[in-house]
Amino acid sequence: MQNAIATLWRWAAALFVAVQIWPGAGAVVSAAEPAADNGAVVVMYHRFGEGSYAATNIGLDQFDGHIEELGSGRYNVLPLPEIVAALAGGRKLPERSLAITIDDAFLSVYTQAWPRLRNAGLPFTLFVATEPVDRNYPGYMNWVQLREMLAGGGVTIAAHGVTHRSMFGRSMAETRQEIARGRARIREQLGVAPELFAYPFGEYGRALRDLVAELGFAAAFGQHSGAIARTTDRYALPRFPLNESYGDLQRFRLVANTLPMPTVDVTPIDPLLTAANNPPPYGFTVLEGFGNLERIACYAIGQTLNIEQLGSRRVEVRLSEAFKPGRNRINCTLPGPEGRWRWLGRQFYVPGG
Repeated sequence: MQNAIATLWRWAAALFVAVQIWPGAGAVVSAAEPAADNGAVVVMYHRFGEGSYAATNIGLDQFDGHIEELGSGRYNVLPLPEIVAALAGGRKLPERSLAITIDDAFLSVYTQAWPRLRNAGLPFTLFVATEPVDRNYPGYMNWVQLREMLAGGGVTIAAHGVTHRSMFGRSMAETRQEIARGRARIREQLGVAPELFAYPFGEYGRALRDLVAELGFAAAFGQHSGAIARTTDRYALPRFPLNESYGDLQRFRLVANTLPMPTVDVTPIDPLLTAANNPPPYGFTVLEGFGNLERIACYAIGQTLNIEQLGSRRVEVRLSEAFKPGRNRINCTLPGPEGRWRWLGRQFYVPGG
């Protein structure tokens, strides 16, 4: 299945089925394709019931509430590779399609999350950084446990590098080796060649994005919020991070019911910023028929934003000051049908953080 995903992506691109928003690419939509907002929501977890790590932990009561909500019959929880393949192949996804992802292979995935998800019949994807597993770091799973989970069904193992250190601040040759080694180690230990990749900390720039594509991955995921549209760049796919502070049931329902905001011509091209383009001149074009842009709202922590509409569908966002070193995000929302929200997020990175 995983090897077929990459083939589907290439086939889809050749037939203009998969459309990217990486700047410079235009939207090509045929009448036979699903609507541009026929997409999916992907949620992301790290730890379960580990209260000492509040920033990356979800409380077990919270997680149980999420599972109960997903079992309500309103959602279609699918394996992440199936969503990727459907987007690539131009096949329509069910209403409220959603995928569950978990990063880093912490031990609580095995002891707490997996039993709950298995009992509920909910598939998930686990992004594994291999060094903590190889070296038996405290609090992480081992290869025996990962094999057990994989054999049990409903689990997709995906790549997350070796060390889980930021991929900035090293040469492209070192980065290539880091990604390739992690993928090869998973193949050696588990017998599967991961086709999906998650950037450590959600940090990526254009060069890293292009490298992941060159290495043959079918898709790559960040940690910026938003729903996946048909126009979304497959190597910059969003996920909603969930933790104790942002994991209450009300917010989970909001996230799970989010709709894509189909956009093209996103600027700047590279989310890795320099002194010359910080603050970034952020802009995008929302496809016709997907909301009244007079009602769009955009947010960035610690910033006052000026939002300007150019013509009927172009949005330009200007920040009050430069982003600080490290990870920074801009989130834009737009009211959608049935009380749901369209959500577009982008993460920027400033070296030196």
